[in-house]
Amino acid sequence: MPAFPSLSRSLCAAFLGLAAAAVPGGAAWAQAAYPSKPIRLIVPFPPGGGTDMIARTVAQKLTDQNKWNVIVDNRPGAGGNLGVDAAAKSAPDGYTLVMGQTSNLAINPTLYPKLPYDPLKDLVPVALVSSSPIVMAAPVNSPYKTFPDVVAAAKGKPDALTLGYSGNGTVAHLAGELAENAAGIQLRHIPYKGAAQAMTDLVGGQIDLYMSSVPTLLGQVRNGKLKVLAITSAKRSSQLPDVPTLAESGYKGFEAVTWFGILAPAGTPAPIVAQLNKAINQALQHAEVAERLRSEGGDVMGGTPEQFTQLLRTEVPRWGKIVKDSGASLD
Repeated sequence: MPAFPSLSRSLCAAFLGLAAAAVPGGAAWAQAAYPSKPIRLIVPFPPGGGTDMIARTVAQKLTDQNKWNVIVDNRPGAGGNLGVDAAAKSAPDGYTLVMGQTSNLAINPTLYPKLPYDPLKDLVPVALVSSSPIVMAAPVNSPYKTFPDVVAAAKGKPDALTLGYSGNGTVAHLAGELAENAAGIQLRHIPYKGAAQAMTDLVGGQIDLYMSSVPTLLGQVRNGKLKVLAITSAKRSSQLPDVPTLAESGYKGFEAVTWFGILAPAGTPAPIVAQLNKAINQALQHAEVAERLRSEGGDVMGGTPEQFTQLLRTEVPRWGKIVKDSGASLD
């Protein structure tokens, strides 16, 4: 499904045609000249994580459907900044792409005082791929069953309930901050360096609540060790259909999700961007790709490069303000 459903398929097709026509030879030139060698898709995180899974799913489908050779290259470090920077500084020839996400494209520009790249200037959006909500979870024997239960308890005892998350300045951390601000409550924050210890403490009852992506928690929820109180997306998750959104819980308009998208170095020719965009959208329409993304708690996005650009221009200042308001730091 396109990221912005109000734009019709005909408009998307028209955009692709105009982009191709903007360069001599148009789409026919792009098809004839590109690609003639392997395409590298940089993942700025280690293998095995959510971003890596999404990238490998799309890369495999692009390889299968187009007979291209799309190779995933994991470049972890500095909260995803190293991999994104490597892509931004690569030759703008369409043979180096990067799987970006909310954290390294919209949050890190404010969180890191000296970011080596500008996501709005040094990269060109190709296509949005998917989005994933954040959830608030509690031990299965917790007295809290819903987010309103948490709000009532927190208002009775400010700063008494503990809220864990994996790392300062992450989407989970900032989504928790947004939820607190919306409800007018104060929780005691417990930042972890990773999900493993946090999950152990949550299941064991050492912390009251935990904010995280759906895939991190889904196994323990299905095993009956955790329960999910609320979800931060605008609509319910297909993997957790019984869990109400925060908007449904009384906080109209609340939405905070992690989105993922593929970008290329700035200066990449428009016909190549258009060709890649078309191929990625075709890959996302395959049932097995959509099901794979949904199985990890995500929703298929897709859409045009212009739509991705529009999202970036909105999300960078939005999350920047959230970072500043929260006082999040790397210390």
